[in-house]
Amino acid sequence: MASHGNDAARATYESQVPSFYYRPTPSDCHLLREQWIRAKYERQEFTDPERQEPYSAGYREGFLWKRGRDNGQFLSRKFVLTEREGALKYFNRNDAKEPKAIMKVEHLNATFQPAKIGHPHGLQVTYLKDNSTRNIFVYHEDGKETVDWFNALRAARFHYLQVAFPGASDADQTEGFRRRWFTMDDRRLMYFKDPLDAFARGEVFIGSRESGYTVLDRLPPSTQGHHWPHGITIVTPERRFLLACETEAEQRAWVEAFRKVVDRPMLPQEYAVEAHFKHKP
Repeated sequence: MASHGNDAARATYESQVPSFYYRPTPSDCHLLREQWIRAKYERQEFTDPERQEPYSAGYREGFLWKRGRDNGQFLSRKFVLTEREGALKYFNRNDAKEPKAIMKVEHLNATFQPAKIGHPHGLQVTYLKDNSTRNIFVYHEDGKETVDWFNALRAARFHYLQVAFPGASDADQTEGFRRRWFTMDDRRLMYFKDPLDAFARGEVFIGSRESGYTVLDRLPPSTQGHHWPHGITIVTPERRFLLACETEAEQRAWVEAFRKVVDRPMLPQEYAVEAHFKHKP
């Protein structure tokens, strides 16, 4: 380190990091940060251009512990991810011929939620079902296996975007995922009565500044309950959405996340999602 420095080490150990691979930040969960370090230095996954890791193969099959919707228990379920079909499937029985659910890659996203799920390897997967956002909660006892699934999902979505929208850049695959009582999944802001609810009670689409969307770090003075000092106003072409945070730190974090979305130009497929929200009863 003294003779070469961070830049030289990074040039060696990060020379072949795939575009879809998630690089954790200091605020990410322990598992993501640990596996990133192990991938770089222990396994040296990003030094050989000819090397292909399991998360890059375009197909993945295995068992994950999935939280049941009714009883809240985690049960072992078979999952299959196939880029060729553009879908993630899971099966209730090992010998089942038909999947319990088919999640299209184009509407799929995943984020680590260890505190919410109650397991250090907890992963939340969101997808669309009947035009509503659905959550499933899974984990694997092996931390590396969980992170490999996470990056396999990112790889599948990244390759889908490359084929469906050739002009999309690496930055178009965003995390953009934060939680309190609200969850923001890319441009979808969703409200849940309980953090572990499978379906959102309400959703708000957050478009770009060019399309008339703005985020203010305050509430209108005339708002009932304006005594909340940490308010947020989301302005859309149709209406305003008013939110309030308990602390200034939470307010800053949410405003920053909202503004990153608003400042990002919309992709072609996002205009279709926006149109769906406008016509949604």
